[in-house]
Amino acid sequence: MMREIDPPLDAMAPRLKQVDVIGRGGFHKLAYAEWGPSKAERTVVCVHGVSRNGRDFDALAASLAAQGMRVIVPDLPGRGRSEWLAAPSHYTDRAYVRAMSTLIARLDVDQVDWVGTSLGGHIGMLVASERGTPIRRLVLNDFGARVSAASLRRIGSYLTRAWRFDSLEEVEAHLREVHAPFGKLSDAQWRHLAVHSAVDDGAGSLRFHFDPGIGLRFAIPILLDVILWHIWDKIECPVLILRGEDSDLLARSTVDAMLKRGLAAAAGHVAAVEFADCGHAPALMDPAQIDVIQNYLLTD
Repeated sequence: MMREIDPPLDAMAPRLKQVDVIGRGGFHKLAYAEWGPSKAERTVVCVHGVSRNGRDFDALAASLAAQGMRVIVPDLPGRGRSEWLAAPSHYTDRAYVRAMSTLIARLDVDQVDWVGTSLGGHIGMLVASERGTPIRRLVLNDFGARVSAASLRRIGSYLTRAWRFDSLEEVEAHLREVHAPFGKLSDAQWRHLAVHSAVDDGAGSLRFHFDPGIGLRFAIPILLDVILWHIWDKIECPVLILRGEDSDLLARSTVDAMLKRGLAAAAGHVAAVEFADCGHAPALMDPAQIDVIQNYLLTD
């Protein structure tokens, strides 16, 4: 059966849920969307980037669910429908791993596949590197064992600004400019991102749908690349690395090194695909990109 070139983003409605997570400052609610059959043989967790939210994965989640997979898409703490943490200093790697561990425990499954974009890939690496990890297969979307300091400074300069917009059209125009590296998206896809990226600020304007406090960790300029080989080297599960051809965050040389070193690479369990006409990070809305992930997850 021939696939649609640009399937509608609302082809399947997600079931919106939440779970309570303990952390510094007490419990907070973590929101997530569930797609597909709840008793599926395979469960996929999709985790977004630092300033984004789970609705970025609607196209991918709908496609995977149509293949019979259960797809779980959280909003990381402080983003989307998830509660903001009590203080900006609470947005740490440990807090994210704790939240995702609680979510996986709620799912009542032995294993999950993980698709992580940028920060979502970082969290996936952290979880996959732990002894007894529940991650069966890991897909890293434009993230790896060495992260460019220049790209982190760029992201930091964006997160530390207080953006306000007078209309959804302004939000969309802004996203088209700053997230041009997402790739060649359709008008419907850009509008989808805009609709789910902004909320009313209560004063007649629109603001981004995340806690401004998440930008605190970028307040001090990052001068050196972030090195994560000590994490990568411990990962044993199969890994698929996706890279935007023009990415400023994940260098091609880093991908080449990841294909050669670490436990997963030694076992021949690491593969890489580069997507043309995009940078950091591929939006994973294009049917060809979705097919790459879908085929990988469906291969035993």
